[in-house]
Amino acid sequence: MKDTIKIALVDDECLFQEGMELLFRSHPMISVVVKATDGIAFLEKLKGIDSSQFPDIALIDIQMKPMDGFELVEQLKEYSDLKVIILSSHYKDAMFGHMIKLGVSAFLPKNSTKELLVEAIETIYEKGVFFTEKDHQMLRTYVKNKSKQRNFDLLDALTEREIEVVKLICLQQTNQEIADQLFLSRRTVESHRQRILEKIGAKNTVGLVIYAISRELFFPFKDVVAPY
Repeated sequence: MKDTIKIALVDDECLFQEGMELLFRSHPMISVVVKATDGIAFLEKLKGIDSSQFPDIALIDIQMKPMDGFELVEQLKEYSDLKVIILSSHYKDAMFGHMIKLGVSAFLPKNSTKELLVEAIETIYEKGVFFTEKDHQMLRTYVKNKSKQRNFDLLDALTEREIEVVKLICLQQTNQEIADQLFLSRRTVESHRQRILEKIGAKNTVGLVIYAISRELFFPFKDVVAPY
């Protein structure tokens, strides 16, 4: 990892923001470039920020006023390259499904360790998504609850090559790594990825991973039981 990862902090707790900024100062490859105490202020700052200082990842709290984290994530969909980590004290199963629908790259409790948070940031910067072991458990529950939504037509619509690409994406391989393994150009892999997203109706890598698990194309659990 060569580039500095640019971070945005969006949280209405000033002390929490200051603590996070202090934490990242000790990391040579992570830099806080934007801070805001609510969603509206953050959106305004994004409009005026120089492209060289545009954040790669935004760490967002849920409970904020006048615009909460859910509303903010919806608004941020126009910034397709901006990845989102939700940091919340409301880290529970009931919230996880909503996080999946929003397409966030990670959902972490506010009491996470520094090591876990840095690992999440670095993984998302390189791969686009980060799941903890607890996330895997909640994901399995979420998939089982949605099992009746399986669509065989969509699964059949994917070519063998596209299914190969899906599996490698789920293993968190980059476009270049997939290209090297399948003896394809990076541009071809990027085209496959975009076509897959369009076919399955997913907005990003998170949605693609959920699709793969629900269609039994990928099992991230050691003790997995097929959901159908």
